[in-house]
Parts: sequence; C-alpha cells; structure tokens
Amino acid sequence: MLAITKGSLRAISRSPSAVIFSVAFPFIFILVFGFIGDSGRQVYKVTFEQGSDSGNAIYQAIHSHPSFKVQYYPDSSSLQEALQKGKLNAILHIGNGKDSTVPYVIRMKSATSNNDKWPQLRAMIQSMITEVSDKRFPERPVYARFDFNEIRDIESIREYRTIDFILPGQLGFSLLSSGVFGVAFMFFTLRNTLVLKRFFATPVNRSGIILGEGVSRIIFQMTTAIVIIGVGNLFLGFTLINGWITFLQMLILSFLGLVVFMGFGFIISGVARNESSIPPLANIFTLPQFLLGGTFFPAEAFPKWLQPISASLPLTHLNEALRGIAFEGLNLWDVRMEIAILLLWGLAAYLIAVRLFKWE
Repeated sequence: MLAITKGSLRAISRSPSAVIFSVAFPFIFILVFGFIGDSGRQVYKVTFEQGSDSGNAIYQAIHSHPSFKVQYYPDSSSLQEALQKGKLNAILHIGNGKDSTVPYVIRMKSATSNNDKWPQLRAMIQSMITEVSDKRFPERPVYARFDFNEIRDIESIREYRTIDFILPGQLGFSLLSSGVFGVAFMFFTLRNTLVLKRFFATPVNRSGIILGEGVSRIIFQMTTAIVIIGVGNLFLGFTLINGWITFLQMLILSFLGLVVFMGFGFIISGVARNESSIPPLANIFTLPQFLLGGTFFPAEAFPKWLQPISASLPLTHLNEALRGIAFEGLNLWDVRMEIAILLLWGLAAYLIAVRLFKWE
C-alpha cells in the first residue's frame, strides 16, 4: 500500500493538469476576483433601525432612490453579521427632532468594514436632506438634521476584505476539482490499462489499492491546501482569526470535503465508458457547484428561486464552514450542520460508488 501511495503521489506531482487545476487555477481566480474593482453605479445597502419614523419624506426618498437598497434582517445577530462583513453599509434611524425648527433627526451607524463606503454615504444623505428641504419645505431652513459622529458611530470591528470571501471558495474549488476529476481519471486509466488487474498478481489486496491511491491524492491536495491558505494569509491578508488553531480546523474541513468529493470521482470512473466521457460526466456534478456554491459570488446575489438549489449543494456548505471558521472565529462544533450535510452527501456517494465500482 505504501509503495502504491508513493508511486501514485509521484505520478500526480508530475502531472501538469493536476498542478494547474489544484494550484494554479485557484490562485489565478483569487487574484482576478479578489482585486477586481467595482464598476457601474455604486449601490449602498442600508437598513432602518427599529422605531424609525417611516412617515417622513427622507424615509420615502431613501426607499425610492436608485443608489440605495434597503435591507431587512430577522434578528440583531444577522444584522450585526452583515454589518461586520460589509454586506450592510449602514444602519439608519430617523427620529423626531427635539426642537421645533428641525422636524427630524437622522442618525447613522456604520463599521470599519465600510471605511471606503460611509464617507460617500454620509455625503449622499446630507445632500438628500438639502434636496428635500429645498423642494418640499423651502420656507424652513432645514427639514432634518444629520447627527453623525465618525468616532461615536463607527464600530471598530475586523474589516471583511474580498480575499476573506474569495480564498475559501477557491480552496473549495481546488478540492472539488481534485476529488472528482483527479480520482475519476486516475481509476479509469488504471482500469483501462489493466494495471488494476495486474495488481491482483501481487500480495496487495483491494483495500490496499484503494487506500494507496486515495492517500496519495489526499497528501497532494492537503499540501495544496496548506500552500493556498499560507500564501493567502502571509501575502494577501487572508484572515485566520485564531491563528494556527483556525489553520488546523480549515485543514480538517478540507480533508473532509476532499474525501466526500472523491466519492463522486469513484462514481464517475465506474460509470464512464471511455476517457472522453469523463469530462462531461464530471462537469454535470461540478459545474453547478462552481457557479452556485458560493465560490465566486455570495448565494444572496442569486435569484430567490436559485437559492434553495444553492443551499442543497455540498460545496456551498463546505465554503460556508470554511469562511465561518476563518473570519468569524467559529469552531468545528459551531459548523456541525454543514459538516453533517457533507457527511450525508459522502455516505450517499460511497454507497453508490461501491455498487458501480469495477476492476476491469
């Protein structure tokens, strides 16, 4: 088994396609998507604090303005999480003014994750107050007063950078590609060239063959995961909130995800009739996950009818668990639901793989 592991690991390391799909492509996507600039009209995502006055002109103007998107959150924890990650730019509160000359007072709360947004947002709200005052109440000096102090109202929290979203998704991309494509091609080739059949003339048993090939794939891909996380943290500013503990937990999740995805590689190698049929079969499983699994874009960006499909994919849960552990400081127990769903997918995959696996 150790000899098979060593030989297979040497073969994987010498394969240009394995290195490109596992290492090169994820880094290319990290650089492209991690540092791409915003384009087009800037849209600010805001929410109104509970108790805000909704019967005034400013409230209506914000709701109808194309540069504002009003968000709603079911509870305070999800609101704070969105603010922390930069998915929400500000929390607004509109209240009655204490003096008769100013009917309303507008308060705004933001966070350091929006350091590039709140200065422009503050200017836009102030401009909107002036516009509403001039058009609707020209006889009054001011319709509302904007009460904002950046020292008081900017919450100092960790900045959620683009790399904190992109890198876990690309790590998942690498694990899925290696687990499905790598295993499918490897075992089909071994079977097609009768190498597996020749193994039966040796003392090695079937479990030793599978373990040897599987362990070599795991060693190669876990080394790749270490490189991706390490380079991301040291050179690109990727957040490992609890240092080496977070690093180890991400590796455990990567190992689990790889083992699950390898099960689907075994299925495809058993179903494929020839080598040219492997890419289409593998893409049926991998392509929807690359697009809908939160690899490049958050699931919230998809239409509502697509979000349940996204939520059912194993890569979605792996990506969410990786991001939660890396940035939010969660531990493996906190992401137990994502792990449980991954294990269910893995159990189903290996049950099917056992029935479809062929040696010749």
